[in-house]
Amino acid sequence: MPDMPPLGDTGLAFVRHDHSHCAKDTLARADALSNARGARMTPVRRRTLEILLESHKAMGAYDVLERLVADGFGNQPPVAYRALEFLVEQGLAHRIRRLNAFAACMHPGEAHVPVFLICTSCQLVAEAPADDVRGAMDAAAASIGFVIERTNVEAVGRCPACRGNRACR
Repeated sequence: MPDMPPLGDTGLAFVRHDHSHCAKDTLARADALSNARGARMTPVRRRTLEILLESHKAMGAYDVLERLVADGFGNQPPVAYRALEFLVEQGLAHRIRRLNAFAACMHPGEAHVPVFLICTSCQLVAEAPADDVRGAMDAAAASIGFVIERTNVEAVGRCPACRGNRACR
């Protein structure tokens, strides 16, 4: 595959890349991070992360549950919700609130403030740095005595492929 970007590049969802390598590398970093933290990556948690890593699309909890059931895991919603909650708490997945869905974190173990860029056509989700956005929000909040504890910045639009620059995957 020509000119693949390094795995840490932003917008990876919107560029042609070796996704199997991308997913394997992210999963390996997630496993190492969990082990280092003493967090138990159970088979259902690991499989949930693998499912999220299959593409750069966000998935709803029931979509994840459907896949877990097909793989022989429990068929009750708490199975998926508990696994997703663990992944989010450990910084291995993000909740995409606009879509009421979850996406694998492409930068596990890295301190980062992401903005989620959601393509309205193909539903791919890219994770890009939003440190400047967070800084501006912190400054605005501080000006009125407010302290931000958590942010979730999401933007919707069209990716390069869907805008006609190349064929969408």
